[in-house]
Amino acid sequence: MARRNIVKLAFVLALCLSALRSADAAALPDLGGRVVIVAVEDDYPPFNYIIPGSGKPGGWDYDAVRELAARLHFKPEFREISWDSMIQGVATGQFDMAANGITATPERARVVDFSASYAEVHQRLLVRIDEKRFKTLAEFAKTTAARLGAQKGNTNYTRAEELVGRSRIVAYDEFGDLIQALLSGDLDAVIIDDVGGQGYVGANAGRLRMLEGALAGQDLAMVFPQGSPLRAAIDKGLGSMRADGSLARICSRWFSPKFRAESDKP
Repeated sequence: MARRNIVKLAFVLALCLSALRSADAAALPDLGGRVVIVAVEDDYPPFNYIIPGSGKPGGWDYDAVRELAARLHFKPEFREISWDSMIQGVATGQFDMAANGITATPERARVVDFSASYAEVHQRLLVRIDEKRFKTLAEFAKTTAARLGAQKGNTNYTRAEELVGRSRIVAYDEFGDLIQALLSGDLDAVIIDDVGGQGYVGANAGRLRMLEGALAGQDLAMVFPQGSPLRAAIDKGLGSMRADGSLARICSRWFSPKFRAESDKP
């Protein structure tokens, strides 16, 4: 009798779990197969980049948005745009959303809406692997002759100003150009969030590393035109991904020190 009750209980629990999963799925908005235009840079590993081995775009943004699309029933259409035009492009309705490792800030919130945060990052410094003049972020700040590269118009530039002052900063439009300038010796360091830094270390194995030390954390979020109903749907999708562990799995796949950009299987 006891065994029969245990089997019955297990069966009831299975039915309850199934019902809960069905209820969760039913609670998610259905976007009816609509096309959603998603802005990406395709030059910011591991978030989005062109995979050298295949020539196809990939990264965290592609995996996460496609998972959201499957849950919310929409068709993502990724469009490449330079970083300096991305926020304005979303604000004016050129894109339905942007997914590019974007930091949520009060200044940006004046012109766009943000999703719930999907990750927290900390700014760090990228240097050449053979750099010996400074070992930590604090030591770099005291090395007055060292030049710090930052991308125009993003929070890394603001943090760079706070760290070393404007006179030591060399600004570039494209992040890929910053990396090339660092590799060639035109810069002594580049400021970047830790996740993106891991991506570029992986993309330049044996050539770059990150200094010890980090600045205060910042939240990453997806971006929408102000008042867009898509934001609430994406938030619910992210919530469901967080609840069932799929968001953590995607993050562990791409946000890892083992990331290597030459492969689509980090």
